[in-house]
Amino acid sequence: MKLSVIIPAYNEEKLLPVCLARAFAALRANAAPDWSAEVIVCDNNSTDRTAELARGAGAHVVFEPVNHISRARNAGARAATGDWLLFVDADSYLHPATVADLLRCIRRGRCAGGGCLIGLDEAPLDGRAIVGLWNLISRTVRWAAGSFVFCRAAAFAEISGFSTDLYAAEEVHFSEKLKRWARGKGLEVVILCRQPHISSGRKSRLYSRAEIVRHGLRCLLLPGPTLRDRARLGFFYDGRR
Repeated sequence: MKLSVIIPAYNEEKLLPVCLARAFAALRANAAPDWSAEVIVCDNNSTDRTAELARGAGAHVVFEPVNHISRARNAGARAATGDWLLFVDADSYLHPATVADLLRCIRRGRCAGGGCLIGLDEAPLDGRAIVGLWNLISRTVRWAAGSFVFCRAAAFAEISGFSTDLYAAEEVHFSEKLKRWARGKGLEVVILCRQPHISSGRKSRLYSRAEIVRHGLRCLLLPGPTLRDRARLGFFYDGRR
């Protein structure tokens, strides 16, 4: 069995080195004869040293010229050679215990894919409350958070990967497609719960509370037009790092 870890990255020279170091360390900590791994970074048209640093750390680098999270993940998946795909964000930190849980899930043979509970390395109280609410929703309806999504490579291919019509919430749409695929195969979608997958809380530093509230209301009140329009999603695409 082979696991492909896919990391989309746009101008991530500040945090990508730590992300990659943690990922390689977590994979080495779980080394066993029955599986192998590769790490793929999709450089999503960066203007900094993202690609150079990724290659220097030992990752395979592919390029996606259109700055779009779904396209970046899909480009990484096209280059992958694993039986299983794991998508993690470039500002998140893979833990050995999470990899161990993932491998246990895969070895059971009944899993189509899923996600993991998430956490932030730093954030104000309201940010942590939002993450707590998301984790409750994630466990209840089995939606994977975008910072940690895994699935069988065959499932990814059959459900056509992440929707390129969406510029955000693509992981929710993907989770729904994966659940339908899993039901048809008699498999399950799982949210790993033992060790939260930690991401950077940098958005709480880079954006004011008013900006975060404005973005949240826009997505809640006008989800269709907002999620399909990159110009309305500066929170994700304006390049603040």
